[in-house]
Amino acid sequence: MKIGLIGLGRMGGNIARRLMRDGHQTVVYDNNPDARAALAKDGGEAVESLEALVKALPSPRVVWVMLPAGEITETTIAKISELMGKDDIVIDGGNTFYKDDARRAETLAAKGQHYVDVGTSGGVWGLERGYCMMIGGDKQTVDYLDPIFKTLAPGAGDIPRTEGREGRDPRVENGYMHAGPAGAGHFVKMIHNGIEYGMMQSFAEGFDILKNRNAGYLPERERYELDMADIAEVWRRGSVVSSWLLDLTASALAKGPELDNYSGYVDDSGEGRWTINAAIEEAVPAEVLTSALFARFRSRQDHTYAERLLSAMRMGFGGHIEGRGKPPKEGEHS
Repeated sequence: MKIGLIGLGRMGGNIARRLMRDGHQTVVYDNNPDARAALAKDGGEAVESLEALVKALPSPRVVWVMLPAGEITETTIAKISELMGKDDIVIDGGNTFYKDDARRAETLAAKGQHYVDVGTSGGVWGLERGYCMMIGGDKQTVDYLDPIFKTLAPGAGDIPRTEGREGRDPRVENGYMHAGPAGAGHFVKMIHNGIEYGMMQSFAEGFDILKNRNAGYLPERERYELDMADIAEVWRRGSVVSSWLLDLTASALAKGPELDNYSGYVDDSGEGRWTINAAIEEAVPAEVLTSALFARFRSRQDHTYAERLLSAMRMGFGGHIEGRGKPPKEGEHS
């Protein structure tokens, strides 16, 4: 399949590369000429404008937008839609607010175009590991795009099959799913990221307690000098808390148990806030996820070992640099 990709950053560029590696053709655009040149070197057809990208694609055109959620994605999709024709397809693979997806899908449908939202998890490791995807859109369009999603997905790998899944959608076992109509994909991804906040906070707090067990105010017989890197490593080997987040934690601690390279200033990328808002709308208690979000707010005033570990995990899976940016607005992420 030939597909256009807009946005060649940490994830967009590797999405294009993974597609090309499996024989798909890509037409790529980014406002950074260096990013375009890098993809052209790897086999992509680099163009210098959105107009050129649309012209280079066969009908029905498929354009994947991989930009930060918010105004830039909004304006880019609006412009692409104006350039495209009936039956063409726009995919938003960023972390867009799900209510924006539902609105955009209606706008494009009025022109006879299709809109698909793809909640994409995999971070900077997706080129090799693949991307776990949660997809929203009409069934016919999602099925048409299946060759793209199948290529990008991790595949079943060596994970044992879950007992009782016979007769269910086999795509799920390969790491991607059709979650429902437009907006459903990003809604599922939003909750995924909210859960991620809670899991990361649990590791951070636990290691903070371990680190402070040698505090001078404790009775001497109850003080332990514990090796953070070794604890993380042994927990990776068969414990019930083993996970990719723990793998990243172990890697960061092995490089420097004090985590001196991290200040402990922890940004939130928007999805945690949207998750809590959804919980409020549904009157669902979400104490852990709310506390994890508030802990990130507090980290910007008082940094602890726990926050340095959170920063290390964010760097590990997403390449997130510690920042001092303004809080994200609804519909945006940092």
